[in-house]
Amino acid sequence: MINKLTLPLLLAASCVFADKPNIVFIYADDMGWTGSSVEMIKGDPETKSDFHQTPNLEKLAANGMVFSQAYSPGPMCTPSRAAVLSGKTPAETHITTPGGGRPDSSRQVITPRSSTRLSDELPTIGTLLKAEGYATALLGKWHIGRDDHAGNHGFDLHDGSTENRDNGTDEDPKEIFSLTERGIAFMEKSVKAGKPFYLQLSHYAVHTPIQTRPESLEKFKKLPSGGIHVETDYAGMTWDLDESLNEIFQALEKLDIAGNTYVVYMSDNGAQGNRRKPNNLPLQAGKGTLFEGGIRIPFIVSGPGIKTGYCTEAVSGTDLLPTFAAWAGTEIKPGEGENLAPLLTGKESDFKRRNDLLFHYPHYGQGPQVPQSALISNDWKLLRNWDTGTDQLFNLKTGIGESKDLSTEEAGRFKKMVAQLEQRLEETGAQLPEENKEYDPAAAPQRQRRNR
Repeated sequence: MINKLTLPLLLAASCVFADKPNIVFIYADDMGWTGSSVEMIKGDPETKSDFHQTPNLEKLAANGMVFSQAYSPGPMCTPSRAAVLSGKTPAETHITTPGGGRPDSSRQVITPRSSTRLSDELPTIGTLLKAEGYATALLGKWHIGRDDHAGNHGFDLHDGSTENRDNGTDEDPKEIFSLTERGIAFMEKSVKAGKPFYLQLSHYAVHTPIQTRPESLEKFKKLPSGGIHVETDYAGMTWDLDESLNEIFQALEKLDIAGNTYVVYMSDNGAQGNRRKPNNLPLQAGKGTLFEGGIRIPFIVSGPGIKTGYCTEAVSGTDLLPTFAAWAGTEIKPGEGENLAPLLTGKESDFKRRNDLLFHYPHYGQGPQVPQSALISNDWKLLRNWDTGTDQLFNLKTGIGESKDLSTEEAGRFKKMVAQLEQRLEETGAQLPEENKEYDPAAAPQRQRRNR
Protein backbone atom coordinates (compact mmCIF):
# COMPACT_ATOMS: atom_id res chain seq x y z
CA MET A 1 0.00 0.00 0.00
CA ILE A 2 1.30 3.47 -0.89
CA ASN A 3 0.96 6.02 1.91
CA LYS A 4 2.30 9.48 2.68
CA LEU A 5 5.54 7.98 4.02
CA THR A 6 6.31 5.65 1.14
CA LEU A 7 5.26 7.98 -1.70
CA PRO A 8 8.31 10.30 -1.42
CA LEU A 9 10.61 7.26 -1.46
CA LEU A 10 8.93 5.88 -4.56
CA LEU A 11 9.12 9.24 -6.30
CA ALA A 12 12.80 9.56 -5.39
CA ALA A 13 13.53 6.08 -6.73
CA SER A 14 11.60 6.89 -9.89
CA CYS A 15 13.74 9.97 -10.47
CA VAL A 16 16.92 7.97 -9.97
CA PHE A 17 15.81 5.29 -12.41
CA ALA A 18 14.69 7.91 -14.93
CA ASP A 19 18.27 9.17 -15.11
CA LYS A 20 19.60 5.75 -16.03
CA PRO A 21 19.66 4.88 -19.73
CA ASN A 22 18.23 1.72 -21.21
CA ILE A 23 20.49 -0.68 -23.08
CA VAL A 24 19.55 -2.96 -25.98
CA PHE A 25 22.32 -5.36 -26.95
CA ILE A 26 21.73 -7.21 -30.22
CA TYR A 27 24.10 -10.16 -30.36
CA ALA A 28 24.40 -11.82 -33.77
CA ASP A 29 25.73 -15.36 -34.15
CA ASP A 30 28.58 -16.01 -36.62
CA MET A 31 28.25 -12.75 -38.56
CA GLY A 32 31.63 -12.00 -40.07
CA TRP A 33 33.32 -8.62 -40.20
CA THR A 34 32.28 -8.24 -43.84
CA GLY A 35 28.91 -9.93 -43.39
CA SER A 36 26.83 -6.76 -43.67
CA SER A 37 26.49 -3.86 -46.11
CA VAL A 38 28.17 -1.49 -43.63
CA GLU A 39 31.74 -0.56 -44.49
CA MET A 40 33.86 -1.58 -41.52
CA ILE A 41 36.64 0.78 -42.60
CA LYS A 42 35.35 4.10 -43.85
CA GLY A 43 35.73 4.49 -47.59
CA ASP A 44 36.89 0.92 -48.18
CA PRO A 45 34.26 -1.07 -50.12
CA GLU A 46 36.23 -4.30 -49.61
CA THR A 47 35.29 -4.18 -45.92
CA LYS A 48 31.59 -4.80 -46.53
CA SER A 49 29.67 -7.60 -48.19
CA ASP A 50 29.47 -7.64 -51.96
CA PHE A 51 26.03 -9.29 -51.82
CA HIS A 52 24.30 -9.03 -48.41
CA GLN A 53 22.02 -6.07 -47.73
CA THR A 54 21.49 -4.67 -44.22
CA PRO A 55 19.85 -1.23 -44.55
CA ASN A 56 18.81 -1.05 -40.90
CA LEU A 57 22.33 -1.81 -39.72
CA GLU A 58 23.45 0.95 -42.08
CA LYS A 59 20.96 3.25 -40.33
CA LEU A 60 22.36 2.29 -36.92
CA ALA A 61 25.87 2.99 -38.20
CA ALA A 62 24.87 6.36 -39.65
CA ASN A 63 23.43 7.38 -36.28
CA GLY A 64 26.25 5.98 -34.18
CA MET A 65 29.84 4.80 -34.12
CA VAL A 66 31.39 1.97 -36.11
CA PHE A 67 34.44 0.29 -34.59
CA SER A 68 36.74 -0.70 -37.45
CA GLN A 69 38.95 -2.96 -35.35
CA ALA A 70 36.60 -4.73 -32.96
CA TYR A 71 37.18 -8.27 -31.76
CA SER A 72 35.19 -11.08 -30.25
CA PRO A 73 36.97 -12.37 -27.11
CA GLY A 74 37.19 -15.83 -28.69
CA PRO A 75 36.85 -17.49 -32.10
CA MET A 76 33.76 -19.50 -31.13
CA CYS A 77 30.45 -18.77 -29.42
CA THR A 78 30.81 -20.20 -25.91
CA PRO A 79 34.09 -18.52 -24.90
CA SER A 80 33.00 -15.22 -26.43
CA ARG A 81 29.63 -15.20 -24.69
CA ALA A 82 31.14 -16.00 -21.29
CA ALA A 83 33.77 -13.30 -21.77
CA VAL A 84 31.24 -10.65 -22.80
CA LEU A 85 29.05 -11.36 -19.76
CA SER A 86 31.94 -11.38 -17.30
CA GLY A 87 34.34 -8.89 -18.88
CA LYS A 88 37.12 -11.47 -18.56
CA THR A 89 39.15 -13.04 -21.33
CA PRO A 90 38.60 -16.76 -22.03
CA ALA A 91 42.16 -17.39 -20.82
CA GLU A 92 41.03 -16.27 -17.36
CA THR A 93 37.60 -17.94 -17.25
CA HIS A 94 39.06 -21.18 -18.68
CA ILE A 95 36.01 -21.28 -20.95
CA THR A 96 37.92 -21.55 -24.20
CA THR A 97 35.79 -23.77 -26.47
CA PRO A 98 32.26 -25.24 -26.60
CA GLY A 99 31.71 -28.66 -25.06
CA GLY A 100 34.84 -28.80 -22.96
CA GLY A 101 37.23 -29.78 -25.75
CA ARG A 102 38.61 -33.22 -26.51
CA PRO A 103 42.29 -33.91 -25.82
CA ASP A 104 43.73 -36.06 -28.60
CA SER A 105 46.81 -38.23 -28.09
CA SER A 106 47.44 -38.43 -31.86
CA ARG A 107 48.25 -34.72 -32.09
CA GLN A 108 51.43 -32.73 -31.63
CA VAL A 109 50.30 -31.30 -28.28
CA ILE A 110 47.85 -32.36 -25.58
CA THR A 111 45.19 -29.69 -25.26
CA PRO A 112 43.52 -28.73 -21.97
CA ARG A 113 39.94 -29.33 -20.95
CA SER A 114 37.78 -26.23 -21.13
CA SER A 115 35.46 -25.28 -18.30
CA THR A 116 31.81 -25.63 -19.31
CA ARG A 117 30.20 -23.30 -16.78
CA LEU A 118 30.49 -19.64 -15.84
CA SER A 119 31.44 -19.28 -12.19
CA ASP A 120 28.59 -18.07 -9.98
CA GLU A 121 31.12 -15.89 -8.15
CA LEU A 122 31.87 -13.77 -11.20
CA PRO A 123 29.98 -10.48 -11.52
CA THR A 124 28.20 -10.27 -14.86
CA ILE A 125 26.35 -7.68 -16.88
CA GLY A 126 23.15 -9.14 -15.42
CA THR A 127 24.13 -9.02 -11.73
CA LEU A 128 25.75 -5.61 -12.06
CA LEU A 129 22.81 -3.90 -13.77
CA LYS A 130 20.21 -5.67 -11.65
CA ALA A 131 21.92 -4.26 -8.56
CA GLU A 132 21.53 -0.81 -10.14
CA GLY A 133 17.76 -1.21 -10.40
CA TYR A 134 17.56 -2.49 -13.95
CA ALA A 135 15.08 -5.01 -15.26
CA THR A 136 17.24 -7.55 -17.08
CA ALA A 137 16.55 -9.99 -19.90
CA LEU A 138 18.71 -12.30 -21.99
CA LEU A 139 16.56 -13.89 -24.67
CA GLY A 140 17.62 -16.45 -27.25
CA LYS A 141 20.90 -18.34 -27.32
CA TRP A 142 22.74 -19.01 -24.04
CA HIS A 143 25.24 -21.81 -24.84
CA ILE A 144 27.44 -21.44 -21.76
CA GLY A 145 26.92 -24.83 -20.19
CA ARG A 146 23.97 -27.22 -20.31
CA ASP A 147 23.54 -27.18 -16.51
CA ASP A 148 23.40 -23.39 -16.32
CA HIS A 149 21.28 -20.51 -17.59
CA ALA A 150 21.11 -16.72 -17.53
CA GLY A 151 18.82 -16.73 -14.50
CA ASN A 152 21.79 -17.80 -12.39
CA HIS A 153 23.70 -14.72 -13.50
CA GLY A 154 21.38 -11.83 -12.83
CA PHE A 155 18.74 -12.02 -15.56
CA ASP A 156 15.06 -11.72 -14.64
CA LEU A 157 13.86 -13.06 -17.97
CA HIS A 158 15.64 -15.73 -20.03
CA ASP A 159 15.07 -18.81 -22.19
CA GLY A 160 16.96 -21.40 -20.16
CA SER A 161 19.96 -23.49 -21.21
CA THR A 162 19.57 -22.90 -24.93
CA GLU A 163 22.31 -23.83 -27.38
CA ASN A 164 22.47 -23.66 -31.19
CA ARG A 165 19.13 -25.29 -31.86
CA ASP A 166 16.18 -23.00 -32.52
CA ASN A 167 12.51 -23.51 -33.31
CA GLY A 168 12.33 -21.35 -36.40
CA THR A 169 9.73 -21.64 -39.16
CA ASP A 170 9.44 -20.30 -42.69
CA GLU A 171 7.51 -17.33 -41.31
CA ASP A 172 9.88 -16.90 -38.37
CA PRO A 173 13.30 -18.18 -39.49
CA LYS A 174 15.78 -18.80 -36.64
CA GLU A 175 13.10 -17.34 -34.29
CA ILE A 176 14.29 -13.90 -35.39
CA PHE A 177 10.91 -12.21 -35.21
CA SER A 178 9.35 -13.99 -32.22
CA LEU A 179 12.54 -13.31 -30.28
CA THR A 180 12.30 -9.64 -31.21
CA GLU A 181 8.60 -9.49 -30.29
CA ARG A 182 9.31 -10.92 -26.84
CA GLY A 183 12.09 -8.42 -26.41
CA ILE A 184 9.76 -5.56 -27.28
CA ALA A 185 7.17 -6.87 -24.81
CA PHE A 186 9.88 -6.83 -22.13
CA MET A 187 10.72 -3.23 -22.99
CA GLU A 188 7.06 -2.23 -22.80
CA LYS A 189 6.66 -3.91 -19.40
CA SER A 190 9.78 -2.23 -18.05
CA VAL A 191 8.75 1.21 -19.25
CA LYS A 192 5.29 0.76 -17.74
CA ALA A 193 6.92 -0.21 -14.43
CA GLY A 194 9.15 2.86 -14.54
CA LYS A 195 12.35 0.79 -14.52
CA PRO A 196 15.42 1.13 -16.73
CA PHE A 197 16.10 -2.06 -18.63
CA TYR A 198 18.86 -4.13 -20.15
CA LEU A 199 17.71 -6.31 -23.05
CA GLN A 200 20.09 -8.76 -24.70
CA LEU A 201 18.73 -10.36 -27.84
CA SER A 202 21.07 -13.28 -28.48
CA HIS A 203 20.03 -14.29 -31.97
CA TYR A 204 20.47 -17.74 -33.47
CA ALA A 205 21.05 -16.11 -36.87
CA VAL A 206 23.20 -16.18 -38.88
CA HIS A 207 24.54 -19.50 -37.57
CA THR A 208 23.90 -22.59 -39.66
CA PRO A 209 21.66 -24.33 -40.57
CA ILE A 210 20.55 -21.61 -42.94
CA GLN A 211 16.90 -20.63 -42.72
CA THR A 212 15.16 -17.70 -44.35
CA ARG A 213 11.69 -16.49 -45.30
CA PRO A 214 10.61 -17.54 -48.80
CA GLU A 215 10.17 -13.93 -49.90
CA SER A 216 13.67 -13.05 -48.68
CA LEU A 217 15.13 -15.97 -50.59
CA GLU A 218 13.32 -14.90 -53.77
CA LYS A 219 14.61 -11.35 -53.35
CA PHE A 220 18.22 -12.45 -53.53
CA LYS A 221 17.64 -15.05 -56.23
CA LYS A 222 16.77 -12.14 -58.51
CA LEU A 223 20.00 -10.28 -57.74
CA PRO A 224 23.47 -10.92 -59.15
CA SER A 225 25.60 -12.65 -56.54
CA GLY A 226 28.87 -11.23 -55.32
CA GLY A 227 32.35 -12.53 -55.87
CA ILE A 228 32.81 -13.45 -52.21
CA HIS A 229 29.30 -13.84 -50.83
CA VAL A 230 27.23 -15.94 -53.21
CA GLU A 231 24.64 -17.88 -51.20
CA THR A 232 21.13 -16.53 -51.73
CA ASP A 233 19.64 -18.28 -48.70
CA TYR A 234 22.39 -16.94 -46.42
CA ALA A 235 21.83 -13.44 -47.82
CA GLY A 236 18.11 -13.88 -47.13
CA MET A 237 18.77 -14.92 -43.55
CA THR A 238 21.01 -11.88 -43.07
CA TRP A 239 18.25 -9.68 -44.51
CA ASP A 240 15.71 -11.19 -42.11
CA LEU A 241 17.95 -10.46 -39.13
CA ASP A 242 18.38 -6.89 -40.32
CA GLU A 243 14.60 -6.49 -40.71
CA SER A 244 14.19 -7.22 -37.01
CA LEU A 245 16.34 -4.20 -36.16
CA ASN A 246 13.74 -1.94 -37.68
CA GLU A 247 11.13 -3.41 -35.33
CA ILE A 248 13.38 -2.49 -32.39
CA PHE A 249 13.86 1.04 -33.72
CA GLN A 250 10.11 1.52 -34.17
CA ALA A 251 9.38 0.21 -30.67
CA LEU A 252 11.88 2.62 -29.10
CA GLU A 253 10.20 5.52 -30.90
CA LYS A 254 6.72 4.34 -29.97
CA LEU A 255 7.73 4.04 -26.30
CA ASP A 256 9.36 7.49 -26.50
CA ILE A 257 12.64 6.18 -25.11
CA ALA A 258 14.87 6.34 -28.21
CA GLY A 259 16.65 9.39 -26.78
CA ASN A 260 17.58 7.53 -23.60
CA THR A 261 18.46 4.12 -24.99
CA TYR A 262 21.76 2.73 -26.20
CA VAL A 263 21.62 0.21 -29.02
CA VAL A 264 24.67 -2.04 -29.35
CA TYR A 265 25.24 -4.49 -32.20
CA MET A 266 27.97 -7.13 -32.17
CA SER A 267 28.72 -10.65 -33.41
CA ASP A 268 30.03 -13.46 -31.20
CA ASN A 269 32.80 -14.43 -33.65
CA GLY A 270 33.68 -14.36 -37.32
CA ALA A 271 31.94 -16.31 -40.05
CA GLN A 272 33.02 -19.76 -41.13
CA GLY A 273 35.72 -19.48 -43.75
CA ASN A 274 38.70 -21.19 -45.31
CA ARG A 275 40.54 -21.30 -48.63
CA ARG A 276 37.68 -23.15 -50.30
CA LYS A 277 35.07 -20.82 -48.86
CA PRO A 278 36.72 -17.43 -48.21
CA ASN A 279 33.70 -15.71 -46.68
CA ASN A 280 35.81 -13.28 -44.66
CA LEU A 281 38.05 -11.74 -47.31
CA PRO A 282 40.11 -9.58 -47.08
CA LEU A 283 40.64 -11.27 -43.71
CA GLN A 284 42.32 -14.64 -43.41
CA ALA A 285 40.53 -17.84 -42.32
CA GLY A 286 37.41 -17.80 -40.13
CA LYS A 287 35.55 -19.10 -37.11
CA GLY A 288 37.58 -21.40 -34.89
CA THR A 289 40.89 -19.64 -35.55
CA LEU A 290 42.62 -16.58 -34.10
CA PHE A 291 43.35 -15.21 -37.55
CA GLU A 292 41.45 -11.98 -38.19
CA GLY A 293 38.66 -13.83 -39.98
CA GLY A 294 37.86 -15.72 -36.79
CA ILE A 295 37.77 -12.85 -34.32
CA ARG A 296 37.38 -9.48 -36.06
CA ILE A 297 33.69 -8.63 -35.99
CA PRO A 298 31.12 -5.90 -36.68
CA PHE A 299 30.55 -3.66 -33.64
CA ILE A 300 28.28 -0.62 -33.84
CA VAL A 301 26.92 1.58 -31.02
CA SER A 302 24.24 4.26 -31.11
CA GLY A 303 22.63 6.22 -28.30
CA PRO A 304 22.64 9.40 -26.18
CA GLY A 305 25.86 11.36 -26.51
CA ILE A 306 27.44 8.93 -28.99
CA LYS A 307 29.66 10.59 -31.57
CA THR A 308 28.84 9.52 -35.10
CA GLY A 309 31.54 8.16 -37.35
CA TYR A 310 34.32 5.60 -37.11
CA CYS A 311 36.73 4.57 -34.38
CA THR A 312 39.97 2.76 -35.28
CA GLU A 313 41.00 1.80 -31.74
CA ALA A 314 41.35 -1.95 -31.13
CA VAL A 315 38.49 -3.00 -28.82
CA SER A 316 36.97 -6.26 -27.59
CA GLY A 317 33.71 -7.74 -26.37
CA THR A 318 35.26 -7.77 -22.89
CA ASP A 319 34.88 -3.98 -22.97
CA LEU A 320 31.09 -4.16 -22.85
CA LEU A 321 30.69 -4.85 -19.12
CA PRO A 322 32.71 -1.81 -17.93
CA THR A 323 31.05 0.35 -20.59
CA PHE A 324 27.56 -0.70 -19.53
CA ALA A 325 28.55 -0.13 -15.90
CA ALA A 326 29.62 3.42 -16.73
CA TRP A 327 26.33 4.07 -18.53
CA ALA A 328 24.46 2.82 -15.47
CA GLY A 329 26.42 5.23 -13.28
CA THR A 330 28.45 2.70 -11.32
CA GLU A 331 32.10 1.72 -11.13
CA ILE A 332 33.61 -1.74 -11.18
CA LYS A 333 36.96 -3.18 -10.23
CA PRO A 334 39.45 -2.80 -13.10
CA GLY A 335 39.73 -5.98 -15.16
CA GLU A 336 40.39 -7.15 -18.68
CA GLY A 337 37.86 -4.86 -20.31
CA GLU A 338 37.94 -1.08 -20.57
CA ASN A 339 35.19 1.52 -20.44
CA LEU A 340 34.66 2.66 -24.03
CA ALA A 341 32.70 5.79 -23.10
CA PRO A 342 35.62 8.15 -23.88
CA LEU A 343 35.93 6.71 -27.39
CA LEU A 344 32.18 6.82 -27.92
CA THR A 345 31.90 10.48 -26.92
CA GLY A 346 34.86 11.82 -28.85
CA LYS A 347 37.25 12.01 -25.90
CA GLU A 348 39.86 9.64 -27.29
CA SER A 349 42.66 11.23 -25.26
CA ASP A 350 40.94 10.03 -22.06
CA PHE A 351 41.00 6.40 -23.18
CA LYS A 352 43.90 4.22 -22.10
CA ARG A 353 44.02 0.44 -22.25
CA ARG A 354 45.92 -1.14 -19.38
CA ASN A 355 46.61 -4.40 -21.21
CA ASP A 356 46.94 -5.34 -24.85
CA LEU A 357 44.16 -7.61 -26.11
CA LEU A 358 44.74 -11.27 -25.29
CA PHE A 359 43.21 -14.20 -27.18
CA HIS A 360 43.59 -17.84 -26.24
CA TYR A 361 42.21 -20.86 -28.09
CA PRO A 362 44.29 -23.89 -26.97
CA HIS A 363 42.32 -26.46 -28.98
CA TYR A 364 42.30 -28.35 -32.25
CA GLY A 365 39.33 -27.84 -34.50
CA GLN A 366 38.15 -29.31 -37.78
CA GLY A 367 40.51 -29.21 -40.73
CA PRO A 368 43.62 -27.04 -40.30
CA GLN A 369 42.54 -25.35 -37.07
CA VAL A 370 45.27 -25.63 -34.45
CA PRO A 371 45.79 -24.38 -30.86
CA GLN A 372 46.63 -20.68 -30.95
CA SER A 373 47.19 -17.65 -28.74
CA ALA A 374 47.41 -14.04 -29.85
CA LEU A 375 48.24 -10.60 -28.54
CA ILE A 376 46.99 -7.48 -30.32
CA SER A 377 48.46 -4.05 -29.67
CA ASN A 378 46.59 -1.69 -32.00
CA ASP A 379 48.14 -2.31 -35.45
CA TRP A 380 50.44 -5.11 -34.30
CA LYS A 381 49.52 -8.73 -33.75
CA LEU A 382 51.56 -11.62 -32.39
CA LEU A 383 50.17 -15.03 -33.26
CA ARG A 384 51.38 -18.23 -31.61
CA ASN A 385 50.86 -21.68 -33.11
CA TRP A 386 51.11 -24.18 -30.25
CA ASP A 387 51.11 -27.11 -32.67
CA THR A 388 54.36 -26.04 -34.33
CA GLY A 389 55.74 -23.99 -31.44
CA THR A 390 56.20 -20.94 -33.67
CA ASP A 391 55.27 -17.26 -33.39
CA GLN A 392 54.49 -14.77 -36.15
CA LEU A 393 54.22 -10.98 -36.14
CA PHE A 394 51.82 -9.09 -38.37
CA ASN A 395 51.10 -5.43 -39.02
CA LEU A 396 47.34 -5.26 -39.43
CA LYS A 397 47.37 -1.76 -40.87
CA THR A 398 49.65 -2.59 -43.78
CA GLY A 399 48.66 -6.25 -44.12
CA ILE A 400 45.17 -6.99 -42.83
CA GLY A 401 45.29 -10.41 -44.52
CA GLU A 402 48.13 -11.59 -42.25
CA SER A 403 50.18 -12.87 -45.18
CA LYS A 404 53.57 -11.35 -44.28
CA ASP A 405 55.40 -12.39 -41.12
CA LEU A 406 57.47 -9.44 -39.85
CA SER A 407 59.12 -11.21 -36.93
CA THR A 408 62.58 -10.92 -38.52
CA GLU A 409 62.23 -7.37 -39.82
CA GLU A 410 60.79 -6.16 -36.50
CA ALA A 411 62.96 -8.31 -34.24
CA GLY A 412 62.85 -5.93 -31.28
CA ARG A 413 59.08 -5.53 -31.34
CA PHE A 414 58.69 -9.27 -31.90
CA LYS A 415 60.79 -10.16 -28.86
CA LYS A 416 58.89 -7.67 -26.70
CA MET A 417 55.47 -8.96 -27.74
CA VAL A 418 56.50 -12.59 -27.21
CA ALA A 419 57.48 -11.70 -23.65
CA GLN A 420 54.20 -9.79 -23.17
CA LEU A 421 52.14 -12.72 -24.45
CA GLU A 422 53.84 -15.14 -22.09
CA GLN A 423 53.39 -12.74 -19.18
CA ARG A 424 49.69 -12.29 -19.91
CA LEU A 425 49.11 -16.03 -20.19
CA GLU A 426 50.78 -16.49 -16.82
CA GLU A 427 48.90 -13.61 -15.19
CA THR A 428 45.53 -14.93 -16.33
CA GLY A 429 46.28 -18.50 -15.31
CA ALA A 430 45.65 -19.69 -18.85
CA GLN A 431 45.51 -23.43 -19.42
CA LEU A 432 48.24 -24.26 -21.91
CA PRO A 433 48.76 -27.14 -24.34
CA GLU A 434 51.43 -29.61 -23.28
CA GLU A 435 53.96 -31.58 -25.26
CA ASN A 436 52.68 -34.96 -26.40
CA LYS A 437 55.59 -37.29 -25.72
CA GLU A 438 53.80 -40.14 -27.50
CA TYR A 439 53.16 -38.17 -30.68
CA ASP A 440 53.80 -40.13 -33.88
CA PRO A 441 54.51 -37.77 -36.82
CA ALA A 442 53.81 -40.56 -39.30
CA ALA A 443 50.16 -40.64 -38.20
CA ALA A 444 49.61 -36.90 -38.51
CA PRO A 445 49.11 -36.62 -42.30
CA GLN A 446 46.44 -39.33 -42.21
CA ARG A 447 44.62 -37.52 -39.45
CA GLN A 448 44.74 -34.23 -41.33
CA ARG A 449 43.32 -35.88 -44.47
CA ARG A 450 40.42 -37.33 -42.48
CA ASN A 451 39.55 -33.86 -41.15
CA ARG A 452 39.34 -32.15 -44.51
